Amino acid sequence: MVQCEMCGAETSSPNTVKVEGAELDVCDDCADFGTEVRTQETSSTSTKYSTGSSSSSGGSSSSGASSSSGTSSRSSGSAGSSGGGGRDMFDELDEVAQDFDERIRTAREAAGLSQSELASQLNEKASLIQKLEQGDTLPTDSVQTKIERELDIDLTEGGGSGEETDWSSDTADGTMTLGDKVQRKDS
Repeated sequence: MVQCEMCGAETSSPNTVKVEGAELDVCDDCADFGTEVRTQETSSTSTKYSTGSSSSSGGSSSSGASSSSGTSSRSSGSAGSSGGGGRDMFDELDEVAQDFDERIRTAREAAGLSQSELASQLNEKASLIQKLEQGDTLPTDSVQTKIERELDIDLTEGGGSGEETDWSSDTADGTMTLGDKVQRKDS
């Protein structure tokens, strides 16, 4: 006897159904809550990341595209966490400079453009340019690229990562602790 994975009732012949993306072995009463899955497909889904049920039920072109994009995101995520010798995936990302708002404003004024003129050249809203210049919002990657091209400026942090390597520790083995960097306000 097998136990129903939905209600817990004992059943001698469980039905395999898909309920909200999960395949469950259920009794006859609970089988109405999902769509029936063929038993041949479930035998091929023996690995954790198998896409056998989705690729056999959908068209080959759409499922091929979805499985390849899923595989690429999985492989890029695993490369950063397991392989690469301790390489951090965020090391390759450029941070937006702290003074990006001032850089945008001064470059726009130097070019003799108003906020609305710059916005129309970038095909963006003038309110977005205003919020960027006030520092209320960070630019998206696409907007940052447009602004950098149009105003011939760089909005990324330059050489800011060197501060972390300048730290020194008071401990004998050279490891850093929070106490090495924190400065107390009451002393």
